[in-house]
Amino acid sequence: MTLPLAAKGDAATDLPTVAAFDFDGTLTRGGSIIPFLFSLRGVMPVLFAMLRTSPKLLRAALVGGSAADDSKELLLGRVMAGMPETTVDKVADEFGRRHLARRIRPEVRDRLAWHRAQGHKVVVVSASPECYVRSAGEVLEVDSVMATRMAVDASGLLTGRYEGKNCRGAEKYARVVGWLRASGLSGVGSAQPVLWAYGNSRGDLRLLQAADHGVDAGQLGRLGRLRRFPSLPHVLAGEKSADARKPRL
Repeated sequence: MTLPLAAKGDAATDLPTVAAFDFDGTLTRGGSIIPFLFSLRGVMPVLFAMLRTSPKLLRAALVGGSAADDSKELLLGRVMAGMPETTVDKVADEFGRRHLARRIRPEVRDRLAWHRAQGHKVVVVSASPECYVRSAGEVLEVDSVMATRMAVDASGLLTGRYEGKNCRGAEKYARVVGWLRASGLSGVGSAQPVLWAYGNSRGDLRLLQAADHGVDAGQLGRLGRLRRFPSLPHVLAGEKSADARKPRL
C-alpha cells in the first residue's frame, strides 16, 4: 500500500501534519511485553512459556521478519490464551500508565508535546499489544493508537492469536495510511499530509522510509538500525539553529 505524501523537503507548507511515534525504545526505554506479561500472569508462568518458546525466540532474534511475528504470537498465546478480555484490559490499563511514567524518555516526550503544540496530529504506532499501549496513548493525549490487537472469541476470552497482523514493518505503514484515510486527511482530491515518523528499530524502517521526515530516535547512534536517518538530537539542533537565524522583529 502506497500513500503519496507531500514532497520531501517542502518546508513552507500549510498542509496538515501528522507525527507517528513508535512506543518501545522510542517513547520509552527498553521493551514492554515481558514486563506486561509478568504483571498479568506472574514471573514463573511467563518464564516457563519463554523456555518452551526459546528456539523460536532465538531464531526470531537472528532473522527477524515473519519469524519475529510468529514467535511473539506463540509466546503471547501461551501466556494469554483463555484469559477473559475484561481481566486483561484491567491489568493492561494499570500497566500502561505505570510503565509510561517509569520508562518514558523525556526528550521524546517533549518532541511529542512540541508536535501537539504546533497543532499537528499525533499517533502512536507499536508492535506491542494494543491493550496497554492504548492506555499510554491516553496519558499522552495522542489522536490515535495503532498496535497489535489480540483476538477475542464470542465468549470474551482471548484466543491467543493476533486479530489481523502484528503491527510492525509494512503493517505499521498500512495502519497509518488507513487511519489517515479514515480521518479524512488523505484520499482522492485532498491534499496529502506531511508525515513525521520516529522509530528506533528495523520494525520502523518502512514507516520512516515513507515519511517526509524520518527520524532515528534510537540511542545506539552509528550502531543503530536506522542510522542513515537523521537522529533526534540532530533534528533538534538543526531547528534550534534555524530559529536563531530568523530575523528578529
